[in-house]
Amino acid sequence: MKKLFYILWRSWFYIMMALPLIVAFPLLLITTSRADWYPYFFKLARFWAKWVLYTTGFIPLRKDGIFLRKGESFMLVANHTSMLDVMLMLYTVKNPFVFVGKKELVKIPIFGFFYKRSCILVDRNSPQSRKEVYDQCQDRIAQGLSICIFPEGGVPDDESIVLDEFKDGAFRMAIEHQLPIVPLVFPDNKKRFSYTFFSGSLGRTRSYILKTMETKGFSLKDRKVLKDEIRHMILEKLRVTIRET
Repeated sequence: MKKLFYILWRSWFYIMMALPLIVAFPLLLITTSRADWYPYFFKLARFWAKWVLYTTGFIPLRKDGIFLRKGESFMLVANHTSMLDVMLMLYTVKNPFVFVGKKELVKIPIFGFFYKRSCILVDRNSPQSRKEVYDQCQDRIAQGLSICIFPEGGVPDDESIVLDEFKDGAFRMAIEHQLPIVPLVFPDNKKRFSYTFFSGSLGRTRSYILKTMETKGFSLKDRKVLKDEIRHMILEKLRVTIRET
């Protein structure tokens, strides 16, 4: 019975992911057809995220009073353990931002189509791809958008890992563009909806926005110090909030 529940529940999750994308297909197609229409797409994406969270039994809770300054671009970074991280990031941050993510996700039916049209895709095995990502991020920042990167580079196969090591990309980019770095923490998503199929539970999914880290005056030689400090901030908050559950 328990396995049957997980099969039905996870199937329902993917249906709820796909349904609004199908219904709103014309609007999504229009708002992703031009770069300057992206803020309209972002509003639809935030509605989609809320729809998926609430209709599949997850109650998103912002647990801080920090709000990002409007009209400014940021580098958003967070721990990454679940598909819910994308939805909770969209729910938590109201400032329009663009995800930088691995190109393999374009293979997901329906979702992958709009993922390709709205996100910046990176092929980690290609130096040319990394150069293209840099240029695309520069264009998006010039439009007043923020950038979101999960600096672990993927979800660790070992679910006992609280926070994997960070890659340099987000911090190099933040320094090169002088973007303030905003760390976020999602302590519940692994417990609620991990990549282990027969696991998970309904309930709250908390999000925290931590102290913004300015990068003005930093050079590329400081990126490791910056990366380690941000990782320490996220890890300590994760440890505290996980113990509270």
